[in-house]
Amino acid sequence: MSPLMLLDTASLYFRAFYGVPDRSEPGEPPRNAITGLVDMMTTLVNAHRPSGLIACWDDDWRPAFRVAAVPTYKAHRVAEEAAHEGDGGGGIAEEVPEALNVQVPVIVELLASIGIPRIGHPGYEADDVIGTLTERAREVGRPVLVVTGDRDLFQLVDDAAGITVLYTARGGVRGADVVNEAFLQSAYGVGSGAAYADLALLRGDPSDGLPGVKGVGEKTAAKLMAQYGSVAALQAAIAAGNPRRGPSASACSSPVTTSTGPPPWSTWPATSPSRGRSTAESPNGSPTPAGWPTWCAPTDSPAFRACSRPSASRPSPADPPRRRRA
Repeated sequence: MSPLMLLDTASLYFRAFYGVPDRSEPGEPPRNAITGLVDMMTTLVNAHRPSGLIACWDDDWRPAFRVAAVPTYKAHRVAEEAAHEGDGGGGIAEEVPEALNVQVPVIVELLASIGIPRIGHPGYEADDVIGTLTERAREVGRPVLVVTGDRDLFQLVDDAAGITVLYTARGGVRGADVVNEAFLQSAYGVGSGAAYADLALLRGDPSDGLPGVKGVGEKTAAKLMAQYGSVAALQAAIAAGNPRRGPSASACSSPVTTSTGPPPWSTWPATSPSRGRSTAESPNGSPTPAGWPTWCAPTDSPAFRACSRPSASRPSPADPPRRRRA
């Protein structure tokens, strides 16, 4: 069965903005993020032939429930003076270059015009949408390809369920790392997405302002996971007096409160969490596959083919180097 492809859309258009030259004429609005995103989607569809494509969206880049749990979450990315409607971070916005900011509404219109659904939910990030749709796909036995430059989503990897991550941070969409359980074992010493989530909890993530356990880096976290298998088992061992209690062990013995994962999947609505679209039909009115509540964009639709057709006047850009969001 061909996989459902879920895009971490912002990670792709940020990458396009910083890596694709802007060829707009003087006086014209910039369009490098727009054309770069289209080229990336075209490359992904041609290479992987997914059965459906969804652009997952950050309706809230810094949700209130995560900030309440960990106040430092993404604090270094905050533009304190900028108001942002509906921002769970208390009326503050992420710093985004103006030349990119003006392209985002065009990206929204473009996705709608070519029949690619843009799915978001108030108060949640694209990660939450991706996690939710992945879980629903798992329930009906549908494989999933997640496209992202964010390691957080490695926690979804599940070979048995056909859930794989295409990690674009190092090689772009053309040379993306195929993150499966073998990749996780080789790169991080853990054999599942769930184990990676525990490793990340111990290690922390400075890029998102998430503290780990004091004195525990990636290597130590990998050793602890290899020995105990999970944070819960590690805490149980500490409670039983093994390993010997030191600064790191003391930190691990407290209840884990730094997780910022999405809420239980059962709390999500049964209809599309964006713009009220019913799960009973795809965005272009095509029949929904039996047994699958989907918002998939058929990648063989005429509108998508017309938009993604290579153009002699628009050379396909090389994948840009890794660049974090501003």
